[in-house]
Amino acid sequence: MTGHPIFDIDGKIAVVTGSSRGIGLALATGLAEAGAVVVLNGRDGDALERSRTRIAEQTGARVHAYAFDVTDSAAVADAARSIEAEVGPIDIVVNNTGVQHRAPLLEFADDDFRRVIDTNLTSAFYVGREFARAMVVRGRGKIVNICSVQSELGRAGIAPYAASKGGLKMLTRGMCADLGPHGLQINALAPGYFDTELTSALVDDVEFTAWLAARTPAGRWGRTEELVGALLFLVSPGSDFVNGQILYVDGGMTAVV
Repeated sequence: MTGHPIFDIDGKIAVVTGSSRGIGLALATGLAEAGAVVVLNGRDGDALERSRTRIAEQTGARVHAYAFDVTDSAAVADAARSIEAEVGPIDIVVNNTGVQHRAPLLEFADDDFRRVIDTNLTSAFYVGREFARAMVVRGRGKIVNICSVQSELGRAGIAPYAASKGGLKMLTRGMCADLGPHGLQINALAPGYFDTELTSALVDDVEFTAWLAARTPAGRWGRTEELVGALLFLVSPGSDFVNGQILYVDGGMTAVV
């Protein structure tokens, strides 16, 4: 029994930013398992190579690793040109790079605010813009921005993070307006609370985990592999008439009060 061809991405070339660990690594692995050629990105070359080897050995897919800073406009432009020339025409871009910083609003330092905004929002603008240049010429391409339940919901101590993810939601819709007429689909995947390295302190917090279980209809933390199915839909031909949408994978959190 085979899958429906409308979800086939075999041979497509996908760039996933922030993919040496956590959600990015899970998404990159899922794309490779589905037959895509995957380009990993991060700033730590050694970590990227370990992840590249792991995915390649696990899936048998072609996997490449490019270390560059997605918050550096010139570096992103150079990388986009190099990847297109060395790997091939990019079909899929997943803007996953993100950072969290928790502090009360009145104690939030300027530098930390700028770091959160630049990492979570500005980077998606740079990466999306540069890879879209060639996609527009070809008249096709899929860009998926990784948003969050904080694109909709605020919580104490993470106001800049919520601002960055709310901005990313609207950047997704703005990119749809600009790039949709050229044959591109730009959508967002918005995870709820997932068990990753970045959330380990919260996972270990018994009180917080109890609150999360009570707040979420699914009653638990998400597992990173549970994001893969939604991503495969958004990057496949099955979503060719889906544009500017935010798909929440959150165990029902944003559906209830």
